[in-house]
Amino acid sequence: MSEGENQMDLKLFVQAIVKYVLGLVVVGLLTFVPAGTLWYPGGLLLMGCLFGPMFIAGLVLMAWRPNLLRERLDVRESEQEQRFVIAASGLLFVAVFVTAGLSFRFGWLTVSGSVQHAAAVVFLFAYALYGEVLRENTYLSRTVKVQEGQQVISTGLYGVVRHPMYMASTLLFLAMPLMLGSLAAFVLMLLYLPLIVMRIMNEESVLAEGLPGYKEYQGKVKYRLVPFIW
Repeated sequence: MSEGENQMDLKLFVQAIVKYVLGLVVVGLLTFVPAGTLWYPGGLLLMGCLFGPMFIAGLVLMAWRPNLLRERLDVRESEQEQRFVIAASGLLFVAVFVTAGLSFRFGWLTVSGSVQHAAAVVFLFAYALYGEVLRENTYLSRTVKVQEGQQVISTGLYGVVRHPMYMASTLLFLAMPLMLGSLAAFVLMLLYLPLIVMRIMNEESVLAEGLPGYKEYQGKVKYRLVPFIW
């Protein structure tokens, strides 16, 4: 490995660690400050299920798929509609975490421990789906764009729905407020559904225009997000 490649890998490693720690701090503050305590069982459950697998996945990508990791860390969106979706999603997530913390503190519309644990199982299952999508698609970017040399992936989960990454992330996001123990936050998180629909529709128009074979793929795989529904 050349000196330049070593420097690039070191830069990528530092970037990944900084974003991981920043995410840990931000989510931790949004989780525990509104709850008014560090002894928030739902918050501890979420932090473990979210950041434990994330750390392992980051190490795996760093070792075997550094280019994919680099793409996953790039959040600079060029599509105006996508920038709106990202901004609205960010505000929604802040509201969801604050609502969940306040629900725990004041006992608003809380759910049982069994519901929280069931949500954790769904969350980890969705995380496994997400990992499989990362394995199948080396062009998986966090921004909507057509990459150089990109090809249509139509096997595995991509043979079931056209956007398995969004299917997995939607399950993850809907499970989060229930893991935190808040029915009120779960209802609020349902607002994510029209946002992800908006993102998918815009992304498909970009791919259909710029990615050879994508229109044929749309004809082959009928469902976008949920098998047999949409």
